Amino acid sequence: MSKNEDDTFAGEPEILERAARQYETSNPDFPIDHRKTALLVIDLQEGFVATGARMWTPGNLRIMPRVKTLLARCRELGVPVIFTEHAHDETGRDKGLMWDVPLNLPIKEGALRIGAADTPTYHEIAPMPGEKVIQKHRYSAFFDTDLHTYLRGCDVDTVIITGCMTNYCCGATARDAFFRDYKVIFGSDLNATDNQEVHDAELKTLRRGYARVISLDEILGELGEA
Repeated sequence: MSKNEDDTFAGEPEILERAARQYETSNPDFPIDHRKTALLVIDLQEGFVATGARMWTPGNLRIMPRVKTLLARCRELGVPVIFTEHAHDETGRDKGLMWDVPLNLPIKEGALRIGAADTPTYHEIAPMPGEKVIQKHRYSAFFDTDLHTYLRGCDVDTVIITGCMTNYCCGATARDAFFRDYKVIFGSDLNATDNQEVHDAELKTLRRGYARVISLDEILGELGEA
């Protein structure tokens, strides 16, 4: 059946209204039990956090105090903490199509090389001895890494996601975690990107279909009750 652009199908307003409501208010009922939970700190590296770095995203500095608070609490509770660092070999043989998109032009030009000063996790939240650090070459922390194997070894079924960037590496990791049957807790004020409108849109998508999207205070409240 064809229709003109301005026509409305019978029942369409109700469907659109329901979808709009779900984007704003829907959230899966994923509980947080610290004994079955791991914290994923996604790409909060010197090259993304430090002022003036080639891939600096200012929002990362704004979330840093909250990230530190969550990190400290997880460490107190013995929650496994896993850091990811996006990095590429100097030869570029691991780049795939990553350097062919405008977002990653600074990487193509030399940022985030393995062993370079801008690649490690930001010094203010540096990994503690024994904490897992994963180098990745794509947006998702699960793609071509041992993250899934490591999480299974930690005997967890829930992941809390914080990091850079909401709509790329953090969102891609959240989706891949959901596809692997992890309950995803996505910090609404613990992830940052370079556009607030896009950040908000990504939270709506994740909330409706992939993750429980809640604030640091809500996460801490449930961790404290465990």
